[in-house]
Amino acid sequence: MAERQFDLTVIGAGPGGYVAAIRAAQSGKKVGLIERDKLGGVCLNWGCIPSKALLKSAEMYQQFKKAEEFGFSYKDLTFDFSKIIQRSRGVADRITKGVEYLMKKNKIEVIYGEAKFKDRSTIEVSKDGKVFDVVKSKHVILSTGARPRSVPGVTIDRKKVITSMEAMSLPAQPKSMVVIGGGAIGIEFAYFYNALGTKVTVVEMMPTILPLEDKEITKIVESSLKKQGIELMTSAKVAGVKVGDHVTVTVETKEGKTDVTGDVALMAIGVQGNVENLGLEQVGVKVDRSFVVVNEFMQTSAPGIYAIGDVSGPPLLAHVASHEAIVAVDHIGGKAKHGIDRSNIPACTYCQPQVASVGLTEDAAIAKGYKVKIGRFPFRPLGKAMATGQTEGTVKLVFDEKYGELLGAHIVGAEATEMIAELGMAKALETTWEELAHTMHAHPTLSEAVMEAAGDSHGVAIHI
Repeated sequence: MAERQFDLTVIGAGPGGYVAAIRAAQSGKKVGLIERDKLGGVCLNWGCIPSKALLKSAEMYQQFKKAEEFGFSYKDLTFDFSKIIQRSRGVADRITKGVEYLMKKNKIEVIYGEAKFKDRSTIEVSKDGKVFDVVKSKHVILSTGARPRSVPGVTIDRKKVITSMEAMSLPAQPKSMVVIGGGAIGIEFAYFYNALGTKVTVVEMMPTILPLEDKEITKIVESSLKKQGIELMTSAKVAGVKVGDHVTVTVETKEGKTDVTGDVALMAIGVQGNVENLGLEQVGVKVDRSFVVVNEFMQTSAPGIYAIGDVSGPPLLAHVASHEAIVAVDHIGGKAKHGIDRSNIPACTYCQPQVASVGLTEDAAIAKGYKVKIGRFPFRPLGKAMATGQTEGTVKLVFDEKYGELLGAHIVGAEATEMIAELGMAKALETTWEELAHTMHAHPTLSEAVMEAAGDSHGVAIHI
């Protein structure tokens, strides 16, 4: 049986794990990376990247249907569902190969198998229940990710009741789909399938879809998705699911119970951390409701063991995992200047119109005791929006009335997920409304709405 020695061992090769491995290798450490499946984890193989490839196909199809507005005409516009899926899988494969290259470039030793702690510095690696490798390590970073959870009493059979993984590779397009959960994943798939002609119903137990977003923004999104043909059932609880030739979801609302039927039901209510069978109990790693408990430097309750990404709890986002990886490795090396700033994490939903936010919602800011100034500016008056035919959308900015500091930013509209970066930087630098309003923005751009919204907070927007 092989025995290896590393300065750092990373368990799990998703966007947190492989970034941690690279960061540690760059600092001169000998690094081992244990992965039970594919490099890149869920995000690169079955999540962030391939899903955006699917969404781009849906967006293009919708754009083609508006071709006459731009002076083009065509006959019999069609699409090949299998080719759309095939392209998405090809994108995932290419990016996974890119991660493989980075492992070789940085001389990171990749071990494929299941990891389990024997003690705090010893990890056994097995396949099919048989240990074939033992790893000794000064430090360990857990990056084992998470998996979809289900409504109590409902079994995910991956045929009729599916997860996002199956939704990205269905052999045929369903005629109808029930999406259980109106968060980012549920709404993105609802948009994708509806755009291609599937009848989609979204069931969300909270009063609005995208419940973590600003309420004003979600109202705009809901209105847009309804116009596109998606049925949205909010304040709706799933009371049961029956599987036969179709899937029947019994939904409980204020008006009573009703049945919603689809060819398939997509379970998108959230995830639970992959904390089982790792030996965490015997090494003293504390777990709370399926997530490993960590501090701002991603340290667990066990000395020398860190946890990053989805397994360490919300917000469950790939860019959070990657950032946590860098903080953890820098802390191990004694170079961490600060921990994770959870007040400045961008959140993005890639439906059309896109949704992006950073910082506090208006309600959250008021609940924290701030007196706020709100600035808004719609996309409709923007020259760039009119020229590109993308006039649907709004920028909403939340400022502290006393000091003028940016507290939160919320965008719905085209390229919202790109525009949010400016506002994340602005918030990190404690930028004021006046500084944003007086920062010259290129014309014509959609980002002019940021400048105008800042001005609107104090009644000096120009184009409204």
